[in-house]
Amino acid sequence: MPNRCAWPTRMGKFLAPAKVNLALHVIGQRADGYHLIDSLVMFADYGDRVSVSLADETSLQVEGRMSEGVPVDESNLMIRAARLMNVPVAMKVKKRLPHAAGLGGGSSDAAAVLTAISLITGKAIPAEAIELGADVPVCLARSAARMRGIGERVEPVAGLPALEAVLVNPGRPVPTVDVFRHLQKRDNSPLPEKLPSGLNAVELARWLGTMRNDLQAPAMAAAPVISQVFDTLSRTPGCLLTRMSGSGGTCFGLYSDKETARSAAGRLREQNPGWWVTATTLNA
Repeated sequence: MPNRCAWPTRMGKFLAPAKVNLALHVIGQRADGYHLIDSLVMFADYGDRVSVSLADETSLQVEGRMSEGVPVDESNLMIRAARLMNVPVAMKVKKRLPHAAGLGGGSSDAAAVLTAISLITGKAIPAEAIELGADVPVCLARSAARMRGIGERVEPVAGLPALEAVLVNPGRPVPTVDVFRHLQKRDNSPLPEKLPSGLNAVELARWLGTMRNDLQAPAMAAAPVISQVFDTLSRTPGCLLTRMSGSGGTCFGLYSDKETARSAAGRLREQNPGWWVTATTLNA
């Protein structure tokens, strides 16, 4: 997804978009415990809003209705990203994505900080960025990609259409460690070596239906409310495919057009006022 914001010399504003795993296959586990994945990812035109400016010392301000539960200490990936770049900056993030929701929000925020500091100072982003989190490399790319290994192997994917989607989260953070605790099989089959190209949105949704998210069932076992979200979303008129993103608990539905997606989002908000719901476009 292109950055639509201009970058002044000393300050940058950035959209940190939601990452959506259209398919996520767990295909192995390394000796050090890290799981190996094969995942097809696209990014939404909706996300957190991050601003970064040079400062005498590094600081972080978190605001927005999704700010509850977001740490502001050294455990926050934004602060760790600034430390990695070794540049003191003042950072502000308006949280619009749920916390621990399978949308890569923290990684996307960190990627925004890395990119902002690189653009402002001219410093290269170090390869050690992968150590911030498995989703950081793909969030740096911000476009349709296939991610493999533990997330360090990111390959751009061309020929995919934009997808109209609705993202739904029940408002309960789902710790990744709890999801993997329920994962029974860790050596599943990967995605096909050759991914589809030139399909329209309906055709791509049909193909995605033959793929999987191997963390979906474990996440539902860890947090049964995800099953309720999944079932409710799947029954919305015009829904082509329902799946969970990442390790949960956000589920997404795909639709043939923007109007149908927005209608579904409105219906879901009305019927489930405690859920976080947004219609968005996933861009290739």
